[in-house]
Amino acid sequence: MTKAELVGFMAKKAGIPKGKAEGALNAFTDAVTGALKKGNKLALTGFGTFSVSNRKARMGRNPQTGAQIRIKATKVPKFTAGKSLKEAVGGKKR
Repeated sequence: MTKAELVGFMAKKAGIPKGKAEGALNAFTDAVTGALKKGNKLALTGFGTFSVSNRKARMGRNPQTGAQIRIKATKVPKFTAGKSLKEAVGGKKR
């Protein structure tokens, strides 16, 4: 699904114009980005949690030359699906 398709779905589902739906989606993504930049978590009960994960520095290989390279430590965004989302996508476990 593309952003345009998501905006169209949101507009239809909420009964609002596409411009307002796009504004709401942009506000949501800005809120998630802002929270993660500050190092905070953003939890949506039942849906999932957005958080920041620290990836340690490590050694890797240049795929073209095979030479070892050092990969710096970095922070990466992470999403953990909530129980309701897992059940909706994968079905209930027996």
